[in-house]
Amino acid sequence: MTVWRPSQQIRVKVIGLAWRKDQLLAAEVEDDGGRIKGVRPLGGAIEFGESREEALHREFREELETDIRIVGPWHLLENIYEHHGAIGHEFIFAADIELTDGSLYERDEIRYSELDETAATARWFGRDSLRDAGIDLYPTGLDRLLSRWRD
Repeated sequence: MTVWRPSQQIRVKVIGLAWRKDQLLAAEVEDDGGRIKGVRPLGGAIEFGESREEALHREFREELETDIRIVGPWHLLENIYEHHGAIGHEFIFAADIELTDGSLYERDEIRYSELDETAATARWFGRDSLRDAGIDLYPTGLDRLLSRWRD
């Protein structure tokens, strides 16, 4: 198991908000013991010289091997958080997207590998299923942004 700690620098990231009706596609976030403590939409860091659009397209090609269409406006979130005693700080650009590989919408569980070959799992989550399971939605503030998400 890979032990992850936040970078001690401010990071700039992108996430894509892919929807299946009222379910959001999100990857599981585990603690050091392998317990799922939250979920986060897919995406990643913007590389130097790369636009947010280019970064979002690249991340989905790397992670799910699919192209995307950006179908909504950009939103900006600031996330200052703690993970196992380490503080992280990131700015995240988020936009609604559509996956061009329609078969991904039919799968309840999508297994993939991060660029560093860490195994990851994404699923379609409804707000109630997260709340009932006591699972947090990351990054902080995303839940408020998703006001259209039905209770």
